[in-house]
Parts: sequence; structure tokens; C-alpha cells
Amino acid sequence: MHNILARIAKRIYVRVSGLSWDTVITLTACHFGVSWGLLFLIGGENIASGDIFWYFYVTTATTVGYGDYSPATEAGRMVTVLWIIPGGIALFTTIITKVVQQISDRWRKTMRGLSSYENLEDHVVILGWHGSRTQRMVDHIRGDRGEHEREIVLCSAQTIENPLPDQVRFVRGSALNTPDLLRRAAVANAKYIIALGHDDNESLAAALGAAAVNHDAHLVVYFDQQSFADLLKAHCPHAECNVSLSIELMVRSAQDPGSSRVQRQLLSTLEGPTQFSLQVPRDIGALSYGAVFSELKNKHDATLFGVAETTLGDDLILNAPASHQVDPGTILYFMAARRIEAMEIDWSALSAA
Repeated sequence: MHNILARIAKRIYVRVSGLSWDTVITLTACHFGVSWGLLFLIGGENIASGDIFWYFYVTTATTVGYGDYSPATEAGRMVTVLWIIPGGIALFTTIITKVVQQISDRWRKTMRGLSSYENLEDHVVILGWHGSRTQRMVDHIRGDRGEHEREIVLCSAQTIENPLPDQVRFVRGSALNTPDLLRRAAVANAKYIIALGHDDNESLAAALGAAAVNHDAHLVVYFDQQSFADLLKAHCPHAECNVSLSIELMVRSAQDPGSSRVQRQLLSTLEGPTQFSLQVPRDIGALSYGAVFSELKNKHDATLFGVAETTLGDDLILNAPASHQVDPGTILYFMAARRIEAMEIDWSALSAA
């Protein structure tokens, strides 16, 4: 008996969920009109007045039944019992079912990565899902308290549901470089793009696809082999390629025991002081490295350790001499407990000094 009722309920749910909203609204309007017309034709029913009937109909159909208004005649009661109550409850149940189904479908669509976020701007796009590695990446992005809370869109070519539903938007496609996936992830409007495929081929394809639709975003790509990084740089000179340094880090840890903890903390936004950067305003005069070093240490408890004229060139100077000239537009690399913005520094006082 229980199985029979379950099958009947399932069939009813399928039939109801298959109705269009136009059909449901039309049926509701017809039922409302017929119900009012029957009570009006009976005569002697106070609830048939225009300013009362809609209230009576809604409270009856939703089974609230306050009881402050009810049919006064026997014919009115018959219409209410045989027509208004069954039809109203059926329609009310249908509407609730369709609303729940619509919410459920939208949630399932979002979880399966089928939604579109074309209206997003100034967000972070991560191309590729690598389990705990990508989880740590998201944690570090959100751990940078100096950044305003940017939306993160995670893209994957795997048949999975959103692995971090409370932290990222999720887009799934057949490949990381398909136009549909890049469009739904709003790659064209992204501020930062991080490509980390399952191998260097997928990372390269994802990076080239992203670069084709967004020339302004800062594109960061990870490779295991330098040859792939060189190939990407040949096509996208502004891409920042990270090639695996695992061997170098292991050697450094062997020669200088404990180095691994220094390397980890310098790159982590989740524990202790870490590495940040800022650009010297272009409307000030030249400064000395020593003056900037002292300003950051004395006023902001930060340690300046490097400067560069460009973002991706080979002009990085670490531990520059105190007399080294720092020109407007120079990028400063420093270690601090939090991100320091250029507006927080008194550049005019440094120029005067």
C-alpha cells in the first residue's frame, strides 16, 4: 500500500512540475473567477463582495481558514466545500510544488557548474581543480585581508559538483579553454586569472584561451617544465609563469636547515608576516632605497627586500644598496603583517628627505 501511494504521489509530482507557469496562472485565475461567479449568482452571500472575496479565497485556498468570513447560505457552503476548497488547495499545492522545484533546479544547476556569471567584474578566475591544492589556493586568496572581498570563480573540466560551495562560484565545461566556459566564468571581466591544469598541456591551453578574451587581467600560470613557460611567454609576454622550484627548495633546505619554514611563511597569507608589493606613485620625485627601507620599517613595521622597474622583466634587485635610486613607478617588494597601500606612505616627506 505504501509503495502504491508513493508511486501515485510521484506521478502527481511529475505531472504538476511539468505544467508551465502560464498554465498554472491561467487555471488559478479561472478558478478564482468561477468561484466568485458562483457565489455571486447564489445571492445573499456577503463574501461575494469584491473587497472580501479575494481575502476569503486566499485564506481558504492556503488552508489558513481564519473563520472571520464564511458562506452564510447552504448553497454557498456547497460551492465552498465542493469547488472552492478542493480546487484552491490543489492550485496552492501546485504553486508551492513549482516554486520548490524551481529553487531546487536553480541550486542543482549552480552546484553542477551550469550557471553563468557573465555580470561579474574585477573577480578572480581559477582554471583547474586539484583538490587540496586548489583549496589552499582559495584559502590564501581569502587570507589576504588587505584585498577587498573579491568573488572567486572556479572552473573545471571534470565531472564534479562545486567542491567549495560556500567559498566560490563554480563553472564546469568540457575543457578549460572552451568559449562557453570562459564566457560563463566572465573571464573577459576578471582582474586575476590563475591557470593550473592537470598537466602542462592543459595549463597552456587554458592560459591561451583566457589571454585571447582578456588582455588586461594579470594571468598567472603554473608549469612543471620550463619549455611550456617559454612557449606561453612567446605568445603572451605579459603572462607570469611559475615553474616548479621543488628541487631548488629541497637543496636550499638541505644546505640551510629550516629554510622551508621561511619559504612557506613568506608565501602564506594565513600565518605571520608575508610578502606583499606596492607601486611607487608616478607623481613624486626619485627616492633612495635606504630612505624607503627606513620609512617602511619605522612607520609600518615592514621590511623592504627588493625593487623592480617592471612587473615581469628581469630587472628585480634584491637587497639593493642604500643609495640605490627608487624612481616613480618602481615596484617595491616587502614583508609585513598586512598589505600596505601606497596611500598610507608619506611620499612627500621621503622626497624632501
